[in-house]
Amino acid sequence: MDILTILYIFNFIRTLFVIAIIYFVIRIISRYVLPLLIDKGVKNMQQKMQEQQRQNQRSTKREGEVTIEKNRRQNKNFDQDDGEYIDFEEVE
Repeated sequence: MDILTILYIFNFIRTLFVIAIIYFVIRIISRYVLPLLIDKGVKNMQQKMQEQQRQNQRSTKREGEVTIEKNRRQNKNFDQDDGEYIDFEEVE
């Protein structure tokens, strides 16, 4: 056999070996590591949602209590010289 043929066969076998190793590594990661990461992410999301729910329950107001919340972005656009808007109906 020629030396070039031996080198081609060796490189081909080495390439197949690398592909097999990559395949098995991806398979192991997807079987064992990926579910652990997803489970940890889901638990973290559940914890954040529960904390948010607790904050919403704490901030509930008593029945009959009135609060006025203003949007600060709208207040910046309002100019004092604009006057006030009066809604009217047209009479025929």
